[in-house]
Amino acid sequence: MVKMRIHKGDTVKVMSGKDKGVTSVVMRAVPESRKIVVEKVGVVKKAQRPTRDNPSGGIMSIEKPIHVSTVMLVCPKCSEPTRVGIKVADGKKVRVCKKCGKDID
Repeated sequence: MVKMRIHKGDTVKVMSGKDKGVTSVVMRAVPESRKIVVEKVGVVKKAQRPTRDNPSGGIMSIEKPIHVSTVMLVCPKCSEPTRVGIKVADGKKVRVCKKCGKDID
């Protein structure tokens, strides 16, 4: 399994692509393909057939996964987009902000 440094619930800023500059929250992480689903980013229209749950069908807006390399984590302490480092503290791995040096978790 691939380890990623961005997790569900993190605040990220999109650095490239059509949604560049948007800051939002990670809704889901998909480590197998190194992608994440970010709220209100990568929205596409999808035609939906009528089903029992959605009897009217129609055009739906859904968020598609984007690659994790196109976003940067926003540090909760310094509130700037930053790279993420790892350090071992008390036998546990802790994510660290590369700009201010504070723990993220």
